[in-house]
Amino acid sequence: MPKLKRLTAKQVLAILSGFGFIVVSQRGSHIKMMRMVLGQKQILTVPNHDELDTGTCKAIMRQASRYISAEQLYPYFYSE
Repeated sequence: MPKLKRLTAKQVLAILSGFGFIVVSQRGSHIKMMRMVLGQKQILTVPNHDELDTGTCKAIMRQASRYISAEQLYPYFYSE
């Protein structure tokens, strides 16, 4: 069974940037990313940590899967 990868905030930001999200603000250690699709704002929040816990990575993936299909996100967040 594939395992969830331990990612850094920089890696997650790069993954989400590849799907069109841009950094719009940061408050403390949380970075807010946004993209516009058909006039709708799509907003995601990523904690700016050196290494994210697996539960945090899973929560970010679940949050992102509201806007991006889970099949597209899966290879970035899970190891084979």
